[in-house]
This record gives sequence, C-alpha cells and structure tokens, in this order.
Amino acid sequence: MKNKFWYLLLLSGLFLSACMKPTTTGEEPPITDAPRATSVQNPILAGFNPDPSICRVSDDYYLVNSSFAYFPGIPILHSKDLIHWEQIGAAIDRTEQVDLSEQGISRGFFAPAISYDDGWFYIICTLIDNGGNFIVRSRQPEGPYSEPYWLPELNGGIDPSLFFDKNGKAYVVYNHGAPDRKPLYSGHRTIRMRELNKETLQVVGEELLLVNGGVDISQEPVWIEAPHIYQKDGYYYLMCAEGGTGYNHSEVIFRSEKVSGPYVPHTENPILTQRHLDRNRPHPITTAGHADLVELPSGEWWAVFLACRPYRGDHFNTGRETFLAPVKWIDGWPVINPDFEEVQYEYPAPATAQTSTASVPLNGQFNYHIDFTQPLDPRWLFLRNVKEAWYQSDTDAGTLSLQLRPETIAERGNPSLMLRRQTHLNGQITTYMEFTPEQEQEMAGLLILQNQDHYYFINKTADKLQLLKQTEAGYETLAEQSYTPVGVHLRIEARGDQYNFSYSENGVDFTSLLDGVDATYLSTETAGGFVGCLYGLYATSNGEPSKAQAVFDYVEIKNE
Repeated sequence: MKNKFWYLLLLSGLFLSACMKPTTTGEEPPITDAPRATSVQNPILAGFNPDPSICRVSDDYYLVNSSFAYFPGIPILHSKDLIHWEQIGAAIDRTEQVDLSEQGISRGFFAPAISYDDGWFYIICTLIDNGGNFIVRSRQPEGPYSEPYWLPELNGGIDPSLFFDKNGKAYVVYNHGAPDRKPLYSGHRTIRMRELNKETLQVVGEELLLVNGGVDISQEPVWIEAPHIYQKDGYYYLMCAEGGTGYNHSEVIFRSEKVSGPYVPHTENPILTQRHLDRNRPHPITTAGHADLVELPSGEWWAVFLACRPYRGDHFNTGRETFLAPVKWIDGWPVINPDFEEVQYEYPAPATAQTSTASVPLNGQFNYHIDFTQPLDPRWLFLRNVKEAWYQSDTDAGTLSLQLRPETIAERGNPSLMLRRQTHLNGQITTYMEFTPEQEQEMAGLLILQNQDHYYFINKTADKLQLLKQTEAGYETLAEQSYTPVGVHLRIEARGDQYNFSYSENGVDFTSLLDGVDATYLSTETAGGFVGCLYGLYATSNGEPSKAQAVFDYVEIKNE
C-alpha cells in the first residue's frame, strides 16, 4: 500500500510537470510572421487576472497576478509588445513550496510583485492565513522558483513589493495597519518599508513609516495599499492604491528626494480613478487601481492596473482584469490615462516595435479548441495543491480522465476539478464526456464556479442529466432530464446577466436543459470575494469511495 501511495505521488508530479511545461499546445496554430500590433485591446488579460505587477528585462516584459487559492499559484506571463501575452509558468508549482490546504477560495496568494536585479527574477507575495509574506526567486523568468524565503518581521503586512535602489541597496515596501495598532477610523492603514539583505533575503534595520492613512489623513482615506517605488530624475516616487479594491478604487502618487522620505503627495491625486464617472454610462470600466509602471526602451511609460467590466450596475462575473494605459509625466509627476477621463477599450500601440509571439490570445475575441492530444497547458487551474494523481491526460487517445473522489468543492481540499477562466461576458464552453456511474451519488460534468457556495453544475448521473445550484444550504435542483447514453455533450452559454445550459447526444443538435439562469448569483457583488468565475470539469462521488472515471474528449471555448 505504501509503495502504491508513492507511485501515485510520482504520477502526480509527472502530470503537474506536463501541466507546467510552457508549450504551444496545438489548441490553435501558432501565430507566425504576425504584423506589429497597431492598437492595445483592453483588457490585455481578460477574465480573473487581478493585482498586476510588471517588470521589463531588455525587450521582454513579465507580469504576475494574484491567484488566491488556485494552483499552480502566481501565474507568470511574458510579452514582447505589452499587448500579446503568454503564460510561461507559475511561481508556486510544487506542493513543497507552499501548501494551500484549508485556504478559502478568496484567500491564498494576495498581490504578488515581480522585479529583476543582477540576474535574478524576484517575486514577493503574501500568503494570507498560512505564513504571511515571502520571496521566491529564479535565474529564469519561467522558473522553477526557489523555496520561499519567509519574512515574519513584516508582522501582518500585505501587498509587498521589492525596490532595488541604483546605489545597490534593496528594500521591501508594504501595506500595514495603523500606527501602534490604533486606527483612527475604519480602513486606516499605512505604508511601511524595511531594508532587505540581498544575500540572505531577510529584512534588516528598523521599520520606517512612509505614509500614514493616505494622501490626506484629515479626509480619512481608506486602504492605502499596493505600494511600488520608482526612481526618476533625482526623485523616489511611491505609488499606491487607495480607496479599496471596489468602486472607489484609485491610484495615488508621492515623491521624495530620499528613499526613506518624507514623501509628499501629488496635488493632483488621484492619478487614476473611475469612481467620479456616471455609473450609468454605456460599457463602463470601473474599479481601476492597483497599478504598476514600466518604462519602455523608447522612453515611453505605460501602466498595468486592475479594473472591471460590470453589467446591471456593479455586477461582474469575469472578475478583476488586467488593463493597460499610457502614462505621461507632467511637471515631474506621472499621470495614467492622461488624455481621457474614461479608461479606453483601445489605445494606439506602444512603441515596442515587436511582433506577437503568443500562440493563444488572452484578450479580444477569440475561440480555441482543446483536443487533449498535446500536453496540458499552464492555464489550467486546480483548487489548491494537487497531491495525488486523480487526473490523467492521454495524448495518444486525445482524452482527459478525472477520477471520481469523495472530495467536493464545499470542502477545503483538492476536489477532482479542472478550471478555465470565464474571460467574456458573452461566450460559451462545450465539452464531450463519457461517464458510467456506479452509484447514485456519483456525478460528473461541467460547471461555472464563483466560490464554494455559488456555482451552477450541469452533470450526468446514473439515469439523468441535472442542473444544480450550489447554495450555503446545499444543492438546489433547477432542472433534470432522463438520460441513459454513456456519452453527452454539455454546454454552458454566458449571455450577460444570464447563463443557458444545454446538452446534445450528437454534438450538433443541442437541447436546452434550462435557459435564462440568473448570472448575478455568481457575480462578485452577490457572492463576495476577490475572484472571478471559472468554467470547470468536475467529478465527485460526494463523500463516498468510488472507482468511476469521467473521460473528456474535448473542450471548446468561444467568446464574443
């Protein structure tokens, strides 16, 4: 039995290695001899891709996002032109680095920041509820990254970033609680800094208080966070988010002649926000903030930041996404999106003079078909660490098999669940599954997930198809239909504020199981949390042992 256990672990490692391997998967033909892009299409990373951080090394750009309890953790993306991005790996791709067991879906990895210094790529992040702040590093941008260097001295700080001074010193700058842990009002936070020993990757010296409260503490500003420091023209610039990550989100800037301060706020803050605009404007982009700046070889500056595309007020299912906008320096201060009030869906392309090398688009209108004849690409997500071999990709047969296990999404473990982001308000996902249940409680199929208490699950059981709505009280059956064939095509269609669920025996003629299902139930406004919706392949025996498998032949995603 012990030998079997280690064999399963070995298989799991092999499967994860295949999942992490940067590859053009054959889902779409690679783009070759592509012309230089003439415009930016926002968001540059569609769907759940919040808290972006960016760095440039020569002519290459690297970006990371928050991943919360999803694994592999902290995706790493690469671009040559700031427009077309490709995921090349993940900073946390091994269970021995960080264990996400028991982490809530909106806990886990908060606000990573990527930087480069003297041949090393550094990623610093906060693991909420299970260790706090840490640094990992690698000589290669795609990894593998080191075991974490933990920073317990930050003592409850979040949103850390690293700053490498031109004089050779390094610093950690981060969001922390009020001075002496005595807040003057709700949301009172501070920005603090500690020096970092670059050899040991441990903080040294005294903690410095850089900003107390925000731009103007007399106005009781809330949630000063996500700090980054930049050097330009003899000044140190400290840029932070302010106002919370919701509708009142903004970006503010300070500067000082010394890295230790004092930091003086810009009189024209905020340098980015959308909170003052008409909420009823057409096709709004909201919640803009949590930005990072990058300078191009041409001398241009651009900003990445999170924002949302809501519908019906403040509902959004695609989560907080990554946007790109130009930056102008005006009278010694940076201004993001300087020529417009509204963040734009399209800008003229930056002067990167590069062509696209991305094999699969991550923004705009795109479709792709996964036939499982190639190794799994790194955009597949799992809920928490995969510790045993419960899935198998057979590239010869062109199938993906999921073992039914007792684990469910309601528990804080690792269920048999493989996920892709919902990237568009209008689109669809279709799959073909063969599944022969052996027991009544066994089910497998396709779902759209927001969190453990908010998802819809179209699935096959021993004798029927059913649509389930997960609530805090458990499953609610919305629709069911007798069905006995082994195979079934399942489809979830997103249509703004509704989802449609359908099935087909031949893959051509689809029959509605239920249309017009309320999408706001899965919106962040209703469900809470910090993540967006994800489509998933899910198989569970609901608490009982099982030997059954669900075998998937393809996944096709279409977007509008």
